[in-house]
Amino acid sequence: MGKRTPIYPAYRELGAKITEFGGWDMPVQFSGILEEHRAVRRQAGLFDVSHMGEVEVIGSGGAAFIQRLVTGDVGRLVPGGAMYTLMCRPDGGTLDDLLVYRLDADRYLLVVNAATTAKDLGWLREHGPAGVQIIDRTDETALLALQGPQATAILEEAGGFGVELKPFHARKGTVAGVPALVSRTGYTGEDGFELYVCAFQALKLWNELLRIGRSRGLKPAGLGARDTLRLEAALPLYGHELNEDITPLEAGLEMFVKWEAGEFIGREALWDQRQKGLTRKLVGFVMMDRGIPRSGYRVEVDGREIGWVTSGSYGPTVDQNIGLAMVDIAFSTPGQRLDVVVRGRRLAAQVVEKPFYRRPRRRVPGGGPGAAETGGAQ
Repeated sequence: MGKRTPIYPAYRELGAKITEFGGWDMPVQFSGILEEHRAVRRQAGLFDVSHMGEVEVIGSGGAAFIQRLVTGDVGRLVPGGAMYTLMCRPDGGTLDDLLVYRLDADRYLLVVNAATTAKDLGWLREHGPAGVQIIDRTDETALLALQGPQATAILEEAGGFGVELKPFHARKGTVAGVPALVSRTGYTGEDGFELYVCAFQALKLWNELLRIGRSRGLKPAGLGARDTLRLEAALPLYGHELNEDITPLEAGLEMFVKWEAGEFIGREALWDQRQKGLTRKLVGFVMMDRGIPRSGYRVEVDGREIGWVTSGSYGPTVDQNIGLAMVDIAFSTPGQRLDVVVRGRRLAAQVVEKPFYRRPRRRVPGGGPGAAETGGAQ
């Protein structure tokens, strides 16, 4: 039995199918992955992502400390701002991808992946300077993700302030009577919000949001739909598209490596890789033959292995079998034909541009066209 989030009591009532994920008992689905996926694309979905890790960094040296560890530019964060970034080893391999929030002048919140929380805490404490507090807030914090075209309207009806919040910004407020840190971020390819609340009040907020959002088509959604949604949006999942043997550059995330921000652990190795040129690269592909690609399947060209599938599934919105794969750089150009070995059979596939899905460019009040989504951190 894994750890359980504060929302766990609702899983049984809602008929959720439970699985172990990152050491936690989490819902794969409630009403069904396809139905939940479509609800997020067309109306809204509510996810329990309280398995994520939250670490608070406090002190006047906090900004310099975090800057030393991440690839992003911490100096650009204003109070209330957030950024997606990565932590690397000295050799450039990715320790984790995460969100960094600047809560106020000397307080930061780092949101890390569930399976890497203990590792990340150890890394932070190993490098933490005197005078900087590193506090694990995971057990006392719950996190709900409200995602989809109707998310803003539902949040407004719940007494929130979604319409005023710009992408990658956060504010404290009250949602359905519960104090929360509300962030305009997500992991689905849709507009949406992530709500950080005290663990003991999380179930109340979950139930109230489902009640308020029912008329707008809001559905509880599990990890199954979360995975197909993020895959269509080509967002990386740590342990698949990223790990300690894959660099941010190989994963196609150089936009989140801010060379001008100064020194950070792994910068020299990444710069060297950039100068020499990549030997492999993450690509998106669609299946030409019938068959669903899965993580770990071999990718071949002319019978020679040239990579492996990192993630794959049926994409309900794009109505295709799709995947991400790490392949030799020579075979990474869109249009390249590949074979994916599915249960011993070579099935034809083709490299395509990422992402597979882009949401319609609806105007987001307060944030310009589009909305917020993280690169990962799950």
